[in-house]
Amino acid sequence: MKLIIQIPCYNEAETLEIALNDLPKHIDGIDEIEYLIINDGSQDNTVEVAKRWGVHYVVNFKSNKGLARGFMAGLDACLRN
Repeated sequence: MKLIIQIPCYNEAETLEIALNDLPKHIDGIDEIEYLIINDGSQDNTVEVAKRWGVHYVVNFKSNKGLARGFMAGLDACLRN
């Protein structure tokens, strides 16, 4: 079983790496853990931090769409992967 953890972000360049470091790398019964960032129109280096850390998927919004739309876009991306 694969688990994709989605993280909605809006200008989280300073805190994203801290959050990613605290997420599990292994969970018993889960074969694969991947991370998906929803960049909700960030104006900072959120995407660059995610890519440098090795995040598997990034969903980009050009402008802020809000948490609910971010989660829905993340779910859609997870279902495609």
